[in-house]
Amino acid sequence: MKRHRRKRLYFILSILVGVTAAVSLAIYALGENMNLYFTPAQIAAGEAPAGRLLRMGGMVKENSFKRLPGSLQVRFVLTDFHADIPVQYTGILPALFREGQGVVVQGVIVQDKLTQGKVFMAEQVLAKHDEKYMPPGIQRIKKNS
Repeated sequence: MKRHRRKRLYFILSILVGVTAAVSLAIYALGENMNLYFTPAQIAAGEAPAGRLLRMGGMVKENSFKRLPGSLQVRFVLTDFHADIPVQYTGILPALFREGQGVVVQGVIVQDKLTQGKVFMAEQVLAKHDEKYMPPGIQRIKKNS
């Protein structure tokens, strides 16, 4: 093989190796940062991995909201009307959060030592709203016009 052809072959092979490495690293990074979404029924059935960051969506069950006195820690039950999963969260809840409202929580599933059941330890609570929702500032503007 001539010298210039060998150089060209090495150049093409090095580009191929570099592109393969870049694509592999990108796929690995996306897999690590992916948030899996589950319903309470799937979590109750054991389909969700324990100890891994995931999201769960459902409705806040009526009369299930409890706040620990003197702290930001709250407990409530999330349901999809097939299964109920207790959720524990420490922090400020979104303004749209209330019982009977749809929410998405992000966190991990842990085994509760007291009840011997699964508890979802939420790191983030996202309140959902319907398509008719309008922020209060825009409602005032629409009323005045």
